[in-house]
Amino acid sequence: MELETSTWMMIAFIALLTLSIWKIYDFLPSKQLSDDDTTEVSQGELLALILTTIQKSDGTLKTNDELYTKMLTSEDFNKEKFWRFNTNKLKNILGLYYLEHPELTCIEDIYTKYKT
Repeated sequence: MELETSTWMMIAFIALLTLSIWKIYDFLPSKQLSDDDTTEVSQGELLALILTTIQKSDGTLKTNDELYTKMLTSEDFNKEKFWRFNTNKLKNILGLYYLEHPELTCIEDIYTKYKT
């Protein structure tokens, strides 16, 4: 039984396609990384840290940059897990928090709401 050239080409194509798909699948991450800060749990931890930092500030924080600097110096901040944390992520989390609580519009409002 002799195979034609087009049959050999089809066999080679299917073999190489299978190998390529396997290599791509092997390359993609299949488990969650330990420093993934995009999950809901990580976002909740960041929000809790933001609220705690605002509460501990005694109402002295006025801007997002001040809050960001204060959070980075906090002893509760996990620098290994949240190494991608920046001012844009802070603004995003605060924006989502403001959407959930429309009566709040700034950091001072959050402080007055949660001061005990």
